[in-house]
Amino acid sequence: MSDNNLIIKAHNIHKSYRMGTTYVPVLRGLDLAVKKGDFLAVIGASGSGKSTLLHILGALDSPDRGTVTFENMDLTRSSAATLNRFRNREIGFVFQFYHLLDEMNILENTCLPAMAGRSVVGWMLSRGQAVAQAKNLLEQFGLGQRLRHKPYQLSGGERQRVAIARALMNEPDLLLADEPTGNLDSDTGNGILNCLKELNRSGQTIVMVTHDDRIAAQAKNVVTLRDGRIVKN
Repeated sequence: MSDNNLIIKAHNIHKSYRMGTTYVPVLRGLDLAVKKGDFLAVIGASGSGKSTLLHILGALDSPDRGTVTFENMDLTRSSAATLNRFRNREIGFVFQFYHLLDEMNILENTCLPAMAGRSVVGWMLSRGQAVAQAKNLLEQFGLGQRLRHKPYQLSGGERQRVAIARALMNEPDLLLADEPTGNLDSDTGNGILNCLKELNRSGQTIVMVTHDDRIAAQAKNVVTLRDGRIVKN
């Protein structure tokens, strides 16, 4: 596979965590390459390192050894300022437990990535455009009538749709989804998977981790994380 077709590539990734006086290895020389426009599911048992892998791909964590390259940028050699911009502009994160702020309504929650990437003056100048973008995303996910509702006033599926809208706010090149249906019933979870598939059909690259074979099967491609390495299915 030509590197020109890749959006992100992880090579020889090692990661361990300290537990008391010992280090527990989680990732052990992992390699993963993601094509532009792919919807890739990474399946693995609980504790296999799926979330660790996603955090490293999104520069929320760094490997002990190995490299992560996003297009032509080596994330493992980038400055903190560069990584902050990368996380804000190039990556969208969707988590199992939503991580919405209950003191803000869903329109304000959706606007947060746009606010985080600007100065106070910059936000004041761009606020109107950002609010319009957030409204458009929420309407796209069927939440146009709920803009002023707080997260605790929504169902689990609605909250996850808000989280997806927020992740898309800065039009990221790559969407990382960590067990996005893990906190939902089957019918609601299927609705979220349909949202992700529709996004992928429109060109969004997605990497999703899950422990569920049925959910993984909804993606275009599936790989397995086992013993700290990727095993192709």
